[in-house]
Amino acid sequence: MKLDELRPAPGAKKPRKRIGRGPGSGHGKTATRGHKGQKARAGGGKGGGFEGGQMPLYRRLPKRGFRPHGGKTVYEIVNLKSLGTLPAGSVIDPESLAKMGLVRKSASARVKILGQGDVTSSLTVKAHAVSESARAKIEARGGRVELLGAAVVSGS
Repeated sequence: MKLDELRPAPGAKKPRKRIGRGPGSGHGKTATRGHKGQKARAGGGKGGGFEGGQMPLYRRLPKRGFRPHGGKTVYEIVNLKSLGTLPAGSVIDPESLAKMGLVRKSASARVKILGQGDVTSSLTVKAHAVSESARAKIEARGGRVELLGAAVVSGS
């Protein structure tokens, strides 16, 4: 057998049914839609979710929840106990946290520092949000807290 002798199996290829192309085609006049009725009309048929006149499911179920425009701000969480062993004078920012494997590396990831645990040295922490307890513990050790991005309120 050669490539130019390859053919589909007999009956595998059927010509498509051309409806509404005159009486000679055998599918003219009503174009296989039958006579009158909802399904014979242009745009006819039942809509999605129609249940024969029964109250459809999407109207029987209660509406729940609300999401304001823009959605919820999601933070990558880092506790102070994860930063406790770092040397004095270290600068902690989202890039360094990603290198340490404490947060996922993503351009959209926002980082929040929480106050669980303790720090043993003075650190400069740059994050999108910092809890009040974390800020107090960092500054008590002589460290600094800098907020990144748009005006983010600490403790949020």
